[in-house]
Amino acid sequence: MHEITIGADISKDHIDLHRLPGGERLRITNDRKGFAAILRWIGDMPVERIVYEPTGAYHKAFERVMLTHGLPLSKVNPRQARRFADAIGTLAKTDRVDAEMLARFGLLLSPRLLHPNTASFGELKELHAARLALVKDRTAAKNRGKNINQPLLKRQNLARLKQIETQLAQVEQAIAARIAGDESLRARFDILVSIPGLSKITAFTLLIEMPELGELDEKAAGKLSGLAPVDRQSGRWTGRAFIAGGRAIVRQALYMPALVAIRFNPDLKAKYDELKKAGKASKVAITAIMRKLVVLANALLRKQQKWTPKSA
Repeated sequence: MHEITIGADISKDHIDLHRLPGGERLRITNDRKGFAAILRWIGDMPVERIVYEPTGAYHKAFERVMLTHGLPLSKVNPRQARRFADAIGTLAKTDRVDAEMLARFGLLLSPRLLHPNTASFGELKELHAARLALVKDRTAAKNRGKNINQPLLKRQNLARLKQIETQLAQVEQAIAARIAGDESLRARFDILVSIPGLSKITAFTLLIEMPELGELDEKAAGKLSGLAPVDRQSGRWTGRAFIAGGRAIVRQALYMPALVAIRFNPDLKAKYDELKKAGKASKVAITAIMRKLVVLANALLRKQQKWTPKSA
């Protein structure tokens, strides 16, 4: 029996689906009636995966309903999907064409499946996005305050800063409450904060923005976080390696913890000193410590054990 893969191109009003093998198509409305039609169309067929791209708010209800009914979903990076289309010579771009392309992408490359609890992660991700927006607002308000002279504007800016701080505390409390209310998330959170240098805010970020941690190998963890060095070599020419891709939010969240770990985590401090003695630039050494942190977090979550210092 062939594996059944379905490509789903999701827009505000409609969802176009393409099923392989066979090439059957379906177009439905992006609402509850449409979701019910998808479930009837699939029936008892053994579906390997349904492949789709994130489309802002438009894919969330589809994702939630499909996961609730136990269907395997693969949410793929739109840039990777577009490059795949270019590679196979698909130049046209319509909803039907994109649905077929996504089905072929899934059939040939077998992208990673989402966790069944992705729907609950959606709420956490929304809260985390709100927190990041408030942090940006706070930075902007502080910067404005440096250039304000009029007393009225100063008072308004201070009031806005106090409001932002209150809202930040409320959002962080909501995130903490949701994690504490889930036994699995609470256990993962406790493991992450046991690592010297990782604060609760960094642990929030890793849990929410990189839920795959604990199920990856070392190389995949580094690559997914965008901290794995990318080699550049052709013939006799060798360029400098660099980091690229991955999840920028995770990289940004790990920078300050890496600086703390260099001081208070004996293992990572020794690694940093070793890199510096080898002539590595400070930024290169810090990036290596960031990668070590995410690899360490991945290993501890996989083993389901808290960090302990290495015995002498």
